[in-house]
Amino acid sequence: MPLTESAVLDALKSVLDPDLNRDIVGLGFVKHLQIDGGRVAFTIELTTPACPVKDQMRDQARAAVMALPGVADVAVQMTAQVREAIGAESQRQGLPGVKNIIAVGAGKGGVGKTTVSVNLALALAACGSKVGIIDGDIYGPNVPIMLGMKQPLVTDGQKIVPGEKYGLQVISMGFLTEEGAPIIWRGPMLHGALQQFFRDVRWGALDYLVVDLPPGTGDVALSLSQTVPVAGAIVVTTPQQVSLADSRRAAAMYKKLNIPTLGIIENMSHFACPACGHESDIFGAGGGESMAAELGVPFLGRIPVYQPIREGGDTGVPLVVSEPGSPAGKAFIAAAERTAAQVSIASYHRQVIPLTSLKG
Repeated sequence: MPLTESAVLDALKSVLDPDLNRDIVGLGFVKHLQIDGGRVAFTIELTTPACPVKDQMRDQARAAVMALPGVADVAVQMTAQVREAIGAESQRQGLPGVKNIIAVGAGKGGVGKTTVSVNLALALAACGSKVGIIDGDIYGPNVPIMLGMKQPLVTDGQKIVPGEKYGLQVISMGFLTEEGAPIIWRGPMLHGALQQFFRDVRWGALDYLVVDLPPGTGDVALSLSQTVPVAGAIVVTTPQQVSLADSRRAAAMYKKLNIPTLGIIENMSHFACPACGHESDIFGAGGGESMAAELGVPFLGRIPVYQPIREGGDTGVPLVVSEPGSPAGKAFIAAAERTAAQVSIASYHRQVIPLTSLKG
């Protein structure tokens, strides 16, 4: 019997996306199926290049088709097309070319929120996504320091052109003020600056735009929710109770602002002695994961205390650039992959729920 397209697709229905819990055929991931005698070729188009199980899915798909009678060879190409978690039905106008805006916040200062924001953005970019970052911490704009950027911003005659470093498009108040100069602004001025960062910047095509928010539950987060549609927020915490208490307030604020919480990242989770490898829970253990379970939101990962993280932030060479293969570098990349997965899940539900509701 000749090999048919339907037989190949039936075989591929055994391959499931673990996040969406549906087969790749039903999800429409299988593209460009070609059959030439005993040779089969097709593409699997995922919803993010940061999928942590893409190699596993490729191998499962190849094995499923190879098991069919008459198949001599299977070529599988893996690609990705990031989808929007919030569509045109949103009451807030999106940014041209920007698919998903991700806020990164914290209930209190000193938990390493900007360090997480920068390394998370770089990890998403390293996975193959197009990424930008807005330094929304107007009073303490440290993103340029962590990326080693000092150049002033320029315009193209109409809009501001974002700076670029390590493949990221970057905007920060730090580009517009002298080093060490205080920024003494009231709420309306903060709102105006954030509006400019979004509307008056020539953003290129981006899969993810990460917004590093100031700590606490203040004006900038409120302005963000009123300005653009936000795919979700990540709450950064450390394990100790003082940080967790404030992190709960931050999560509650996002809920009130109708911004879904994509998950919790526990920074400074533990310290591994470089000499003996012993792990010390300097700030406590398991606080972030317990809070995530309590709030019913995903736990995106633990980032250890690791000296090169601090050194990278000071020298402008973040850890995901300098040591992506280190345990801490892998932790950032894993957190980025889980973040991308949550955005993919949100984009899937946005597309599916209206259809199912029409069916009654």
